[in-house]
Amino acid sequence: MKLFGREVRSQQAVARTEYDLQDKEFAKALGISLDGMSADKAKESTVYSCLKILSENVSKLPLKLHKSDGSGTSKESDHYLYNLLKLRPNPYMSSSTFWGIVELNRSYYGHAVIVIDYHQVGKDAGKIKSLIPLDMSKVETWIDDKGIISNEIHAVYFLYTDKNGKMYKFKSSEVLHFIGLTRDGFTPMPIKDYLGTLVANAQASQEYTNKFISSGMFSSGILKYVGDLDEGKQKKMQERMNRISGGISNAGKVMPLPVGFDWQSISTNMVDSDFVELNQLNIKQIAAAFGIKPHQLGDLERSTNSNIEHQNKSFYIDTLQPILTNYEQELTYKLLTSNEINQGYFFRFNVDVILRSDSKERAEYLTILVEKGVMTPAEARKQIDLPHLDGSDQLIVNGSYLSLADAVSGVNYDRTGSKGGDNE
Repeated sequence: MKLFGREVRSQQAVARTEYDLQDKEFAKALGISLDGMSADKAKESTVYSCLKILSENVSKLPLKLHKSDGSGTSKESDHYLYNLLKLRPNPYMSSSTFWGIVELNRSYYGHAVIVIDYHQVGKDAGKIKSLIPLDMSKVETWIDDKGIISNEIHAVYFLYTDKNGKMYKFKSSEVLHFIGLTRDGFTPMPIKDYLGTLVANAQASQEYTNKFISSGMFSSGILKYVGDLDEGKQKKMQERMNRISGGISNAGKVMPLPVGFDWQSISTNMVDSDFVELNQLNIKQIAAAFGIKPHQLGDLERSTNSNIEHQNKSFYIDTLQPILTNYEQELTYKLLTSNEINQGYFFRFNVDVILRSDSKERAEYLTILVEKGVMTPAEARKQIDLPHLDGSDQLIVNGSYLSLADAVSGVNYDRTGSKGGDNE
C-alpha cells in the first residue's frame, strides 16, 4: 500500500536526498508527524508536561497478546502479531515511540487514527504488515448517514491529506480508532478546545513572569520633574530610564538621576497581586482535565512518602485504566480474527511497571500468594526474573489446613495427611 505516494530517496544517482532514521524530517517526508502537535498553545509548560506524562506512561507499558482458556491465561509469543506490537509496529518507529505518538494525539486532538497496512501478495497475504499513525491535524472524520459514498448507511470514513495535497480515504474497518471524550462514539471532544481559556491565562501568567524576571524584578514607577517636556523629550527620557534601570544586568545597581528629577517606585509584586495563587489554580485545573496528579507536576505541598504511592495507584485507576481499556478493546476487535477472538485471544498492557511497589512489599505479596496456594513457586520466581527450578511448579499449602466441610464434620488429619477419626 503506497499510503504516502512517493519514495523517500530519489532513484537518480546524482543530487539525491537522504534522511537519517532519527531525523524528524524523515518521518515528515512520509507524512508522519513525530511531534503530533504544532499549536502554539500546546507549548504552555503545564499542558506540555501533562501531555508528556501521559504519553510516556503509556509508551513504557509492554503490550502482550494473551490467550485465555479453561486452564488459565498464557502469553502467545508465537503469534506473528506478538513481536509486531511488542517491538516494531512499523519500520520507522519502535513500539515505545509508536504508543507515545498515539497517546499524544489522543490526548491533544481527542482521538488517534492508525492505518492498518496488510500484506497484499505472497504467503503472508492478508496478514497485518504494519500500523501507521496519522498526523491528526490533517485528518477529517466523515459519517455517511445518507449512503452517498457507498451503499452502507452511517458508514464512518477518515480522510487524510498528505503534505502534497493528496487525499486518502479509509473506512473505519481499515484503521484503529482510539477516541477520548465523545458524544456519539465517532466525533471527539478535543481537550485543546476545552482548555482554551485556561491555557491563555497560563500563557499570560508565564509571559508576565518572564518579563518581571527579565526586567531584574524592577517595578515600574513615576518619574517626577520640574518644568515641561514635549513628547519627543519625554520619549527620550523614558528610553534613557529603561536603559539605565531595566534588565537583569542593572538589577541592584544605583540609578543616577538628572538634577530636578525624582523617582517614585510603584510597588507591584506577585504576592500582592495574588499571582502565585491564581497561577497555581490554572495549573491544577489544567492537570485535572488531563487526570494528572499534583505530585507529578512537582507540587509536593500535600504529598508524603506514604500517600505518593497511593496517588500513583490512583493515577493508574482513574486516568490510565480507561485509556488502556480503550486501546485493548480496539486492538482485540480490529487486529484479531473472529476465530481467534472465539478461541480466547486478547491484547493486554502489562501494568506491573506502574503498580510495582518496593522490594519488601512485593516479596510479602508473592509469599502470601504462594503460601495460600494461589500461585506456584515457579510463577513467583518468574515475577522477579529468577530462573525456573525443577519441582517448583507445584501448588503448596499449609498442611494443617482443613476444608470447611471437614472442619464442620469434625474430621482431622494425621501427620501423613490421611483422615483420622472424629475429634473427641
